[in-house]
Amino acid sequence: MNRRVPKIVVLLIALLPLIRFSGNDVRAQKAKAAAPKLSSADCLACHNNPELTKEVNGKQISVAVNEATFKNSVHGPLDCTACHTDVKAYPHDPAPQPVTACATCHESAGQEYQTSVHAAARQKGNTDSANCAACHGTHNILPKADPKSTVHHLNIADTCAKCHEDERLTKANKLAPPEFIRKYRDSVHGRGVKVSGLMVSATCSDCHGAHGTKSHTDPQSNMARANLPNTCSKCHLGIFNDFAQSTHGELWKQGETRGPVCATCHQSHEIKAPTSAGFQLQVPNECAHCHNNKTQSYRDTFHGQATSLGLAVAAKCSDCHTPHHNLPQNNPASSVAPGNLVQTCGKCHAGANASFVTYDPHADPADKNKSQLVWATFTFMKWLLLGVFGFFSLHTVLWFQRALVAWRRKETPAEHENGQYVQRFSLAQRLTHLVIILSFLWLAATGLPLKYHDTGWGHALGTLMGGVEVTRFFHRLWAVATFGYAFYHLWFLLKRIVKERDFSLLHGPSSLVPRKQDFIDLAHNFRWFFYRGPRPKLDRWTYWEKFDYFAVFWGIPVIGLSGLALWLPGLFTKFLPGKLLNVAMILHGEEALLAVGFIFAFHFFHNHLRPENFPLDTVMFTGKLPLARFIAERPAEYERLVATGKLDEVLTGPPDELTRKVSTWFGLTALVIGLTLALAIFATYLIRS
Repeated sequence: MNRRVPKIVVLLIALLPLIRFSGNDVRAQKAKAAAPKLSSADCLACHNNPELTKEVNGKQISVAVNEATFKNSVHGPLDCTACHTDVKAYPHDPAPQPVTACATCHESAGQEYQTSVHAAARQKGNTDSANCAACHGTHNILPKADPKSTVHHLNIADTCAKCHEDERLTKANKLAPPEFIRKYRDSVHGRGVKVSGLMVSATCSDCHGAHGTKSHTDPQSNMARANLPNTCSKCHLGIFNDFAQSTHGELWKQGETRGPVCATCHQSHEIKAPTSAGFQLQVPNECAHCHNNKTQSYRDTFHGQATSLGLAVAAKCSDCHTPHHNLPQNNPASSVAPGNLVQTCGKCHAGANASFVTYDPHADPADKNKSQLVWATFTFMKWLLLGVFGFFSLHTVLWFQRALVAWRRKETPAEHENGQYVQRFSLAQRLTHLVIILSFLWLAATGLPLKYHDTGWGHALGTLMGGVEVTRFFHRLWAVATFGYAFYHLWFLLKRIVKERDFSLLHGPSSLVPRKQDFIDLAHNFRWFFYRGPRPKLDRWTYWEKFDYFAVFWGIPVIGLSGLALWLPGLFTKFLPGKLLNVAMILHGEEALLAVGFIFAFHFFHNHLRPENFPLDTVMFTGKLPLARFIAERPAEYERLVATGKLDEVLTGPPDELTRKVSTWFGLTALVIGLTLALAIFATYLIRS
């Protein structure tokens, strides 16, 4: 049976494409239809008055609405009663309540907001907590894409800051402190948004969400530990992929809380540019939270010491292990796997080879099982320091108390400065000693900051000297000067012994080579310390002066060669194994400490701080010693010169006034610098022990 379609239905179907709606969605049309028939023009007739107010909690609050602003907003086409549904008449009394009907049109956003920490706070009576109007505005709401919108990407941080930077609100509602917003503004994300205007730079809603913002303790939060890497991956997908494959990423995927996630290393709000010096210098400290045992051994290397003193280009954990794709050493894909070490080290050390990479960046000198060679070197140097410091500490204390008694008893003869003098040192010897003083002080002042990089005074000294790069330059410069005077002295010895056949430098009273009489003098000196006999009759060179001399002969090759190996590791590892660099590090540091401690403590006492010499002995600067003092201190040499008739050859007049003054001021300056460094070392030792 044929059924005819009513003409009215056909007409309606034909008219459907012509039906047009306003810019608002269907829900907005429904809300408008349900509201009282009161047009915006009717409302603005009163509310366009800028002086219009209402009383709220005893205060007059403006309820004025700028007509132009409202008309330009996204709600401009709507009537006021579409939102202010409680307005039933015109004029109305009481005044309309705050809007709560946004979800009528924005259902999805409203449902999401109800799950947020903001909604939860309002449900508990906290009217300060953010609602729709707090973020989007009231009568001036603009599209999110509009740069003037309060929720435009570049403005969101300022919008959130209205509450989260308010001291009153943050304290009253136990919010994150205002420092979080301030730290964000200074972060790489905040500066990207505010300074550079980067739309791709993360803002608050990118990490915390827009409407469903939750506490980071909520398992559903974007900022919860389990969700954070996924949140960051929205912008940093490549880094996330590396992280997911790494040891850290595996721990995260297993739910292990001991494994780091993004905010563990980068923090949450104060994220710095990874290439910045401030971030780079903190890398070892961040890694130390989980890897303290490895971090400590790293800090004992030049890399760790230099990083501690602010050298951002020195290798750090992330340079060797990679920032995000770190894998165990036994994984062939690891940057520190044996097969990849040459490439990894070669990023900084162009001469790296298979020998070079046998260097252990995490050596433990106290662990015999890890490397017997490193352990043996460390143990030997430790006992050498203890032996030298122990013996000469006892020697100095005994001498000091005995010298004080001798001074009080007037056993020490008075010096006659205006009498005759003995020429004790030649100009060449004095100039050599001058270079020794200058080079030694500079080497100590530029090397000790690295040795004591973990102390306040080490940092202060390093800063005073101009930083690691400056101190490294001058340390090497004065090392060259040290090699210079060492080779000059060797040439002098060979010339006298080989060419001039002067064997008195090898034996006899004028020789610095130890002999039997030195041990006799040592025993007699100890007898004098204990009031058991007179002072020994000393000759041209005393036993402690010979110790000083051979300490230099021992020290320069040890410090010098080990220092050269550390300076030129690529060159040395072409013919030596890289593990010897670990040995060189120990030798250089411990021998330097031995030299500095001995010179600034015991050598200074022997030559300057004894009561009869205090505060300074200028003989090494002027080259001249008063005859009366010469007779008292070197009676054996005096008697020999008299017996051989050679005394007149060494007698001379007093030094001139200028030489005296220059010698005194230079010597006192060097003395003060040395004693200050010695006290700093001694204080550090006491604090650590």
